[in-house]
Amino acid sequence: MNAAQPSDLALFWAAVIALSILVYVILDGFDLGVGILFGTTRDEDHRLHMTDAIAPFWDGNETWLVIVGAGLFATFPVVYAVFMGAFYLPVLLLLVGLIFRGIAFEFRYRSVKTRWLWDTGFFLGSTVVAFVQGAAVGALMRGLPVANDQFAGTSFEWLHPFSVMTGIGLVFGYALLGAGWIVLKSEGDLRAWAYRRIPWLAAAVFLILGLAFAASLTIDAGAIAQGHLSDRPWGWAFAVLAFAALLGVVAGARARRDGLAYALTVLFITASYLTLGVMFWPYMVPYAVTVASAAAPEESLRFLFYGAVVVLPVVALYTMGVYWVFRGKGRSGYR
Repeated sequence: MNAAQPSDLALFWAAVIALSILVYVILDGFDLGVGILFGTTRDEDHRLHMTDAIAPFWDGNETWLVIVGAGLFATFPVVYAVFMGAFYLPVLLLLVGLIFRGIAFEFRYRSVKTRWLWDTGFFLGSTVVAFVQGAAVGALMRGLPVANDQFAGTSFEWLHPFSVMTGIGLVFGYALLGAGWIVLKSEGDLRAWAYRRIPWLAAAVFLILGLAFAASLTIDAGAIAQGHLSDRPWGWAFAVLAFAALLGVVAGARARRDGLAYALTVLFITASYLTLGVMFWPYMVPYAVTVASAAAPEESLRFLFYGAVVVLPVVALYTMGVYWVFRGKGRSGYR
């Protein structure tokens, strides 16, 4: 296969994985954000309504993460191998965080004396998951050392000043998304509580992004120098859109428009994601493995395609159905 020109099936699967990542970040991002905000209040009534706001959705949202992992393993095995080598510790922390977070979410309703433990686990699990995802993105922006289709770095290659800042930035970004979701799904004191935090969270995201950019020019010089934004100046339009959306989040919160803060945070995340796409393309492992060179044989891609045209619409319809059934303001009493 021509390494410079991926096949149509390779492009299809790259698009499926890219879209699944974006859907996961948007959907699981808000319930991780609620989990992060959960640890910032001791008001039990607030905590109860926070968990009620995500109870029908959170486990289904993680289906998209499974699609990403299974899709990479089956259709781009080289990428899967490099990622697992580069991010073994982050993936381990991710799994531990997701498992402990899920256990804590269920156990806190069945215990009294140890509820503090499960509440702490729910908060810490959500925060750890958000941080390692953001740090992994930062490590990808820096570029991964690859030799003979294998990761050629160390176990802590992902821990640099720039990637630490992107990890912290995603924690605040998910918290902002979670605050927007709380506003969208709640009323009364909790809604007002979330509204008060949106401007501060938006400012924190902007500040952390600024510090990450400063780190890429100073203590972590060259962290994003390999990206293709300089070759594709039109890609900066997505970065400008992301910045405008972040400002709009604050304006929406001040205007008390319930759906606007969440929608504009989604726009901010989507525009930021598209900026990364412009920076990375045509690499799946920046800046060493392209879509074409990483793809599985055409026969495998074609066989998996027939399964995808059945499974993916079912997953999408299920997701849309859940959000339709539980649309509108939430109510207490899912338990």
